[in-house]
Amino acid sequence: MTACAIETAAGDGGPMGPAPAGHGAFTITANGAYAARLAGSGDALYVERWTLDGPEPYAVPLPLAQPEEPGTMLLPLADGRVLACRAVDGRRHTFSLLYPTGPETGEMVLGSVEAPAPGALVLLPPSPDGICAYAMCAGPDSTTLWLVAGGAFGPEPVAEIRGHCTGGVWLDRTGRMLALDRRLDDGPVKAVAVDLERGGEVTPLLQITEDSDDRLLLADPDSGLLLLRSDAPSPGHDRLGWGVLGSLLPVRFPECLRLDDAAVTPFAVQPGQVLMPESCGVALRIDAAAGSWVGMWRPSSRRMHHLAAPAGWLAGSGLWTADGVLRLPYATAGAPCGLAALEEPADQPVPEPEPVPEAPKVCRPVPLQQAPLTDRKPAG
Repeated sequence: MTACAIETAAGDGGPMGPAPAGHGAFTITANGAYAARLAGSGDALYVERWTLDGPEPYAVPLPLAQPEEPGTMLLPLADGRVLACRAVDGRRHTFSLLYPTGPETGEMVLGSVEAPAPGALVLLPPSPDGICAYAMCAGPDSTTLWLVAGGAFGPEPVAEIRGHCTGGVWLDRTGRMLALDRRLDDGPVKAVAVDLERGGEVTPLLQITEDSDDRLLLADPDSGLLLLRSDAPSPGHDRLGWGVLGSLLPVRFPECLRLDDAAVTPFAVQPGQVLMPESCGVALRIDAAAGSWVGMWRPSSRRMHHLAAPAGWLAGSGLWTADGVLRLPYATAGAPCGLAALEEPADQPVPEPEPVPEAPKVCRPVPLQQAPLTDRKPAG
């Protein structure tokens, strides 16, 4: 499993949050087998599905008679179909599944959802089960989660959550536990765990300080590694930090992840490092005035490696292999469907333990003892 994230300005006034999967986004399934994006240019946009788990990646165009709008959101499923979410008249969103049928593109219409306001509906990241797809409608006082694919009767609401929610990170491999960043009234943003099998039961997830904005960016179920963004170390200024799912150890904010003249965003975590969060490789997108490049870092190291991205990188997307190779998708005129392999430099220094910061005081930074994440049977 590979965790992926693409970020942009958040709707709740926060600094960063997942971007809608529209034009320019490249979304990968949780198992890394397929991906989808909007290809083409100008008024001739179409859905393109990538197959990533074969000897070489290849792309299959899925055009329809009507070109896609730039705001069409896409989500690939584990069976190779692609969910398309299209906005109609601003607030109404239609959902359909696209798939290749010989030389043509098949389309299965699923239904529609009315959002409370334009732009209020977003697709959540691909579910770990590879079958279901979810959308989130965030209003000022409550947020509705919709099952938009994988159900029996088309789009159906599965949870109503008090507060305005953004983000979206899966915490397990069954598609049951979802983390959202929630703001209640005018209070701070706090990541919470949502149990989809218990009607959206909400429990605390991150609580670094009472007044800090604590957002979850990525989670790896194998190791328990969490990547988060918080202003706890310096109110008003967000920092990247890491913690461990279920641990009472303080969240740490490495200095090497803090760049004064660039934005740093994690987008993938190395899988397979069972119970070894410090050993997980983390891939980061770095955006500065000079362009975008890739950072590679492990919690056990006090250094982040900076590497050039391949030409045509679909920035903010990629997947790790279990043996530590980072694969980055790219598209150029000469190579419209490619995966570049990046490995950590061999001359990295011997890792040193990171000291626990003395300030700010961290009170129950990852209070997972309160969240229903253990001793649960997989969803049946």
